[in-house]
Amino acid sequence: MALIYRPARVEELARAEQLVATSINDLTVRHGFGRMASTRPPHFQAFSLKEDPDGLWVAEEGGDILGFAFSWVCGSLWFLSELFVAPDQQGRGIGNELLSRTMAHAKKAGTSEKALITFAFNRVSQGLYIRHGLFPRLPLNLFSIKREALRARKHESGLEAAAITTSDLPALAAIDVHALGLSREKHHLYIIGESDLRGILFREGGASIGYAYISPEGHVGPLAVRQPAAMGAVFTAALERASKMGSAQISALIPGSAEAALGVAVALGMRIAFPLVLMSSADFGDWRCYLPRNPGFM
Repeated sequence: MALIYRPARVEELARAEQLVATSINDLTVRHGFGRMASTRPPHFQAFSLKEDPDGLWVAEEGGDILGFAFSWVCGSLWFLSELFVAPDQQGRGIGNELLSRTMAHAKKAGTSEKALITFAFNRVSQGLYIRHGLFPRLPLNLFSIKREALRARKHESGLEAAAITTSDLPALAAIDVHALGLSREKHHLYIIGESDLRGILFREGGASIGYAYISPEGHVGPLAVRQPAAMGAVFTAALERASKMGSAQISALIPGSAEAALGVAVALGMRIAFPLVLMSSADFGDWRCYLPRNPGFM
């Protein structure tokens, strides 16, 4: 049967995410990192499909999903969240065709910046993205530490902290504008209402200076601050909260320019577990002020 490219449907997102996990594990195993991905419910994909269906595409042949692409738009930014092809189907040009369709999403939305986060060792994908005008801009590293090892080290910030609610959306949007140059209010609404992340807003002297979300698995991110000078204290406070939540491992994805966060991570004994890279059509945001959640959410 013919290979076709079409918009994704909500009922097939779980199958698409199985393909994504299989493709990631095939890649990471081949590069010596072992299996890194597990299949998760496609809650964010379903939210994005409902909010903006132009960004989700599948490649299908004979009823089988051979490739999946997912992009989202926030303000001036188009972000490629996922682009994966089944390992035994690579080399057929499927990735290039899917990327072309998601980039049409960027053109239709009128965005001025395009970006993605990919594996630093994935040379084939980076070549594909460069041909489409996205260039390597910034290294990112996943840092990790065992919870008990982190708890054994003193790390106190002294910041005021409160659980994030929808009433905090203006403060969150203002922090994002300082850090990224755009508001991600719709994504905060998703996290608050539909995800299992715990959100914390940090204040100093009554002023909101940053926020962080922490997953049940102990991952910190996204995290953003108004000014680079606040990163060390906010990241320290977020790690302190994460260490009290009971997960065995604590982790965070830290940009190479976030020197304050890198200093905190190393001082507390965190180690680099995995290398990634931000690719974009142009520089945007102040990455001293932002720690992404993962390559899909940013």
